[in-house]
Amino acid sequence: MDAQHLHQLITLAFKTRDRAYAPYSKFRVGAALLTDIGPVGGCNVENASYGGAICAERTAVTKMVSEGGTRILAVVVVSDVPAPTTSPCGICRQVLREFCALDVPVYIVSAAFEGKGLGSITAGEPWPSIDSEMGVRMTLGELLPLSFGPENLQ
Repeated sequence: MDAQHLHQLITLAFKTRDRAYAPYSKFRVGAALLTDIGPVGGCNVENASYGGAICAERTAVTKMVSEGGTRILAVVVVSDVPAPTTSPCGICRQVLREFCALDVPVYIVSAAFEGKGLGSITAGEPWPSIDSEMGVRMTLGELLPLSFGPENLQ
C-alpha cells in the first residue's frame, strides 16, 4: 500500500465515523479495512441495551465477510479524539485476528488528521508511516501479543 492508498483508507474511516450511531456515549468511531475485496468501512452502532452495541472494527469485518472478503491487509481506526489513542478494544482485536496476519499494520489516527493532505504520510516499505502527532502505526501482533488464532485449532 502506498501513501495515496493509506490516505484514501483514512478518509474512508472518517466518512464512516461520521455515520456512527452513538446517542448514549457520543463517542463516534470509524474503521476502514484494506481487504482482498477492496476497502471496507464501518462505524460503531450503539443500542439502548448496551450489550447490543457493536464497535466500528467489527462492523467493518462483518461487512467484509458478508460481501465475500476473507483477508484483511491493513486497518485504520479514527474517532473524535484529538490524540491518536483510540485503539481497537480487546474483542475487536480478537475478531481482527481471525482475518489478519500478525504483521498487518493497524493505523490509529488522530481526529486532527481529518482534512489533512498527504503531507502527514511518509512513504515506506512495506507500509507507509504517519506523523506521530497524527497517528500511530502498529502491527496486530503488537496489539494482541501471544494471540490465539485459527491456526491454533488445526
